[in-house]
Amino acid sequence: MNKHNQLSGVKKGFTIIEVVLVLAIAGLIFLMVFIALPALQGAQRDAQRKNDLSRVSTQISDFQASSRGKVPTNTTLGTFVSKYLGTNATTVCASDEYVDPTGPAQNCNNRGYRVTFNNNPTSSTIPTATIYYADNSICLEDGSGGIAVSGSGVSPRNYTLRIALEGQGVPYCLDNK
Repeated sequence: MNKHNQLSGVKKGFTIIEVVLVLAIAGLIFLMVFIALPALQGAQRDAQRKNDLSRVSTQISDFQASSRGKVPTNTTLGTFVSKYLGTNATTVCASDEYVDPTGPAQNCNNRGYRVTFNNNPTSSTIPTATIYYADNSICLEDGSGGIAVSGSGVSPRNYTLRIALEGQGVPYCLDNK
Protein backbone atom coordinates (compact mmCIF):
# COMPACT_ATOMS: atom_id res chain seq x y z
CA MET A 1 0.00 0.00 0.00
CA ASN A 2 2.87 2.34 0.74
CA LYS A 3 4.20 1.83 -2.78
CA HIS A 4 0.78 2.61 -4.20
CA ASN A 5 0.64 5.97 -2.31
CA GLN A 6 4.11 6.89 -3.54
CA LEU A 7 3.23 6.02 -7.11
CA SER A 8 -0.06 7.90 -7.16
CA GLY A 9 1.40 11.03 -5.48
CA VAL A 10 -1.07 11.04 -2.54
CA LYS A 11 0.51 12.37 0.65
CA LYS A 12 -0.68 11.58 4.20
CA GLY A 13 -1.68 14.50 6.47
CA PHE A 14 -4.47 16.95 7.24
CA THR A 15 -5.86 19.39 4.76
CA ILE A 16 -6.16 23.05 5.67
CA ILE A 17 -9.96 22.72 5.74
CA GLU A 18 -9.76 19.93 8.33
CA VAL A 19 -7.44 21.99 10.54
CA VAL A 20 -9.66 25.08 10.30
CA LEU A 21 -12.75 23.00 11.08
CA VAL A 22 -11.15 21.52 14.23
CA LEU A 23 -9.99 24.97 15.39
CA ALA A 24 -13.47 26.41 14.80
CA ILE A 25 -15.10 23.66 16.87
CA ALA A 26 -12.56 24.13 19.67
CA GLY A 27 -13.17 27.89 19.57
CA LEU A 28 -16.93 27.38 19.91
CA ILE A 29 -16.43 25.11 22.91
CA PHE A 30 -14.17 27.67 24.64
CA LEU A 31 -16.66 30.44 23.84
CA MET A 32 -19.52 28.51 25.42
CA VAL A 33 -17.45 27.86 28.55
CA PHE A 34 -16.47 31.53 28.93
CA ILE A 35 -20.08 32.66 28.45
CA ALA A 36 -21.43 30.18 31.02
CA LEU A 37 -18.69 30.68 33.62
CA PRO A 38 -19.82 34.07 35.05
CA ALA A 39 -23.39 32.80 35.44
CA LEU A 40 -22.15 29.73 37.28
CA GLN A 41 -19.97 31.87 39.55
CA GLY A 42 -22.91 34.18 40.32
CA ALA A 43 -25.10 31.18 41.17
CA GLN A 44 -22.37 29.89 43.47
CA ARG A 45 -22.13 33.26 45.27
CA ASP A 46 -25.94 33.34 45.65
CA ALA A 47 -25.88 29.83 47.13
CA GLN A 48 -23.28 31.06 49.65
CA ARG A 49 -25.50 34.02 50.58
CA LYS A 50 -28.52 31.72 51.10
CA ASN A 51 -26.38 29.40 53.21
CA ASP A 52 -25.23 32.37 55.32
CA LEU A 53 -28.87 33.40 55.88
CA SER A 54 -29.63 29.86 57.06
CA ARG A 55 -26.72 30.05 59.48
CA VAL A 56 -27.95 33.41 60.84
CA SER A 57 -31.42 31.86 61.19
CA THR A 58 -29.88 29.06 63.26
CA GLN A 59 -28.24 31.67 65.48
CA ILE A 60 -31.62 33.40 65.94
CA SER A 61 -33.06 30.04 67.02
CA ASP A 62 -30.27 29.79 69.59
CA PHE A 63 -31.11 33.34 70.75
CA GLN A 64 -34.78 32.32 71.07
CA ALA A 65 -33.83 29.28 73.13
CA SER A 66 -31.95 31.43 75.61
CA SER A 67 -34.50 34.25 75.77
CA ARG A 68 -37.75 32.36 76.40
CA GLY A 69 -38.79 32.26 72.74
CA LYS A 70 -38.39 35.95 72.02
CA VAL A 71 -36.71 37.02 68.79
CA PRO A 72 -34.31 39.95 68.52
CA THR A 73 -36.03 43.32 68.17
CA ASN A 74 -34.80 46.64 66.84
CA THR A 75 -33.45 47.47 70.30
CA THR A 76 -31.78 44.08 70.91
CA LEU A 77 -30.41 43.50 67.40
CA GLY A 78 -26.97 44.88 68.29
CA THR A 79 -26.73 42.58 71.29
CA PHE A 80 -27.80 39.61 69.17
CA VAL A 81 -25.18 40.38 66.50
CA SER A 82 -22.50 40.89 69.14
CA LYS A 83 -23.21 37.70 71.10
CA TYR A 84 -24.31 35.32 68.35
CA LEU A 85 -22.57 36.53 65.20
CA GLY A 86 -19.41 37.54 67.03
CA THR A 87 -18.53 41.18 66.46
CA ASN A 88 -18.78 44.72 67.82
CA ALA A 89 -22.39 45.68 68.60
CA THR A 90 -21.82 49.35 67.77
CA THR A 91 -21.26 48.61 64.08
CA VAL A 92 -23.85 45.79 63.81
CA CYS A 93 -21.57 43.90 61.42
CA ALA A 94 -21.20 40.15 61.47
CA SER A 95 -17.79 38.61 62.11
CA ASP A 96 -15.30 37.43 59.52
CA GLU A 97 -17.09 34.09 59.58
CA TYR A 98 -20.05 35.71 57.80
CA VAL A 99 -18.62 37.53 54.77
CA ASP A 100 -20.44 38.14 51.50
CA PRO A 101 -18.69 36.33 48.60
CA THR A 102 -18.05 39.65 46.84
CA GLY A 103 -16.52 41.21 49.95
CA PRO A 104 -17.52 42.75 53.27
CA ALA A 105 -20.17 45.41 53.64
CA GLN A 106 -19.25 49.08 53.52
CA ASN A 107 -18.72 50.70 56.91
CA CYS A 108 -17.96 47.32 58.48
CA ASN A 109 -14.19 47.79 58.76
CA ASN A 110 -13.50 44.88 56.40
CA ARG A 111 -15.70 42.58 58.46
CA GLY A 112 -18.71 40.53 57.37
CA TYR A 113 -22.30 41.32 56.45
CA ARG A 114 -23.98 44.42 57.78
CA VAL A 115 -27.09 43.38 59.72
CA THR A 116 -29.80 46.01 59.82
CA PHE A 117 -33.35 46.24 61.06
CA ASN A 118 -35.79 47.29 58.36
CA ASN A 119 -39.34 46.08 57.92
CA ASN A 120 -39.76 46.95 54.27
CA PRO A 121 -36.73 47.81 52.14
CA THR A 122 -37.42 48.04 48.43
CA SER A 123 -35.27 46.07 46.02
CA SER A 124 -33.51 49.24 44.93
CA THR A 125 -32.43 50.03 48.50
CA ILE A 126 -30.86 46.66 49.31
CA PRO A 127 -27.08 46.97 48.92
CA THR A 128 -24.88 43.92 48.65
CA ALA A 129 -23.46 42.38 51.80
CA THR A 130 -26.42 43.59 53.88
CA ILE A 131 -28.81 41.29 55.72
CA TYR A 132 -32.18 42.85 56.50
CA TYR A 133 -33.83 41.52 59.65
CA ALA A 134 -37.43 42.17 60.69
CA ASP A 135 -39.22 40.77 63.71
CA ASN A 136 -42.95 40.00 63.85
CA SER A 137 -43.03 39.28 60.10
CA ILE A 138 -43.17 36.50 57.51
CA CYS A 139 -42.14 36.28 53.83
CA LEU A 140 -44.85 36.78 51.23
CA GLU A 141 -45.42 33.66 49.16
CA ASP A 142 -45.79 35.53 45.86
CA GLY A 143 -42.04 35.51 45.16
CA SER A 144 -41.77 39.30 45.46
CA GLY A 145 -39.29 39.15 48.32
CA GLY A 146 -41.68 41.26 50.38
CA ILE A 147 -42.86 40.56 53.90
CA ALA A 148 -46.11 40.65 55.82
CA VAL A 149 -45.84 42.53 59.09
CA SER A 150 -48.31 41.64 61.84
CA GLY A 151 -51.79 40.51 60.86
CA SER A 152 -53.03 37.08 59.88
CA GLY A 153 -50.60 34.21 60.36
CA VAL A 154 -47.89 36.36 61.93
CA SER A 155 -46.86 35.91 65.53
CA PRO A 156 -44.42 37.92 67.65
CA ARG A 157 -42.04 34.95 67.37
CA ASN A 158 -41.87 35.18 63.56
CA TYR A 159 -39.00 36.93 61.81
CA THR A 160 -37.64 37.42 58.31
CA LEU A 161 -34.14 37.67 56.90
CA ARG A 162 -33.59 39.14 53.43
CA ILE A 163 -30.57 39.65 51.21
CA ALA A 164 -29.97 40.86 47.66
CA LEU A 165 -28.97 38.24 45.11
CA GLU A 166 -27.08 38.87 41.87
CA GLY A 167 -29.13 39.66 38.80
CA GLN A 168 -32.46 39.60 40.64
CA GLY A 169 -34.65 42.61 41.22
CA VAL A 170 -36.22 41.20 44.37
CA PRO A 171 -34.48 40.13 47.58
CA TYR A 172 -34.28 36.54 48.74
CA CYS A 173 -36.48 36.11 51.82
CA LEU A 174 -36.16 33.52 54.58
CA ASP A 175 -38.49 33.25 57.58
CA ASN A 176 -39.06 30.86 60.46
CA LYS A 177 -42.69 30.10 59.69
